[in-house]
Amino acid sequence: MKLAYLDCFSGISGDMLLGALLDCGLELPAVEAEVGRLGLAGLGFQRECVKRGALMATQVIVTSPPKQPHRHYRDIVEMIRAARLSARVETEAIEIFRRLGEAEAALHGWPLEKVHFHEVGAADSIADIVGSCVALELLGIDEINCSALNVGSGTVQCAHGTLPVPAPATIALLKGVPIYSSGIQAEMVTPTGAAIVSALAKSFGPLPAMTVLGVGYGAGTRDNAELPNVLRVTIGEAAEAGVGLERLCMLEANLDDMNPQLCGFFAERAFAGGALDVFFAAVQMKKNRPGVLLSVLCRPAERDKLMELFFQETTTLGVRSYEVYRRALERELVPVETPFGEVRMKVSRQDGRVLHFSPEFDDCRRLAQEHNVPLRKVLQEATFAYWNKSRS
Repeated sequence: MKLAYLDCFSGISGDMLLGALLDCGLELPAVEAEVGRLGLAGLGFQRECVKRGALMATQVIVTSPPKQPHRHYRDIVEMIRAARLSARVETEAIEIFRRLGEAEAALHGWPLEKVHFHEVGAADSIADIVGSCVALELLGIDEINCSALNVGSGTVQCAHGTLPVPAPATIALLKGVPIYSSGIQAEMVTPTGAAIVSALAKSFGPLPAMTVLGVGYGAGTRDNAELPNVLRVTIGEAAEAGVGLERLCMLEANLDDMNPQLCGFFAERAFAGGALDVFFAAVQMKKNRPGVLLSVLCRPAERDKLMELFFQETTTLGVRSYEVYRRALERELVPVETPFGEVRMKVSRQDGRVLHFSPEFDDCRRLAQEHNVPLRKVLQEATFAYWNKSRS
């Protein structure tokens, strides 16, 4: 799988992303030809090599007529659909504008179909968004990951007047996204940049394991004294976990001040939220306090949701997260008939060969209670039934 990692240490905008993708080795005419399908009159592209701080970067300048109409959301969607772009580019571009439109609609109390864009509706912004989607497809990017975003601070002038940084639409688009400010008095993340990452990035965090294939730097228009105003994009092949290995996340917290009765309830909610395993281990903590190490194993997609559960249902002030790999045997449930009723057998295999099997405990307990017989007898009958079934 081919990955693109967006390192937003100096924020992100549509033109910065397009410039960084071109800097990865993509030719501008290929992007320009696809964007030209939109039929925007007087649209042109310029590619320049510029210096931002100590770094050389690619800057993309989109030229268009000075007088631009205030395009409505529905007009832009119709324009994209009429352009006969690839299915991927059309879907991604419309999703980005949908997010922008919903953010504006919520801020101004308008229905989505009546939202009209000012800066974002201009030809250059439309070209930045569609051009970035085109570039990602041409580079063969399968998945986008993103760092936390440096959003800047201060105020910004726009069509709605003087607004705080991040602008209201920007901060609305970044719900659930990790952000910070390095203190630079400037708008570091534009609404366009926020919409792109919120729509396309699969995850936010550190650089994922990959074999690097290319690196590109896209320049913003300003040249900040404090920090190079560039977006870095790293492209690579996802590192293979190994044959039969699954990449998972382990979440952990040390607890020494929580009522033990809450532990079982947390485990129930964690399993309901997608946890693969939940376990508690006794530990000796600082100040010689006995405590509990709470561990939750989950898939990456459930990490953030289960982290939030730690804060909701435990007394911890922090949660650790790290990547682990699991190799699991092939497993299935095989029903067998016993004198007391049906029991599901948990059967594990490797290369088609059965390695382990055991009766489903809950099934056996239920039948033991229903028939008022010892639980071990039901377990034995289920095991015997499976032996007979496997030999026949």
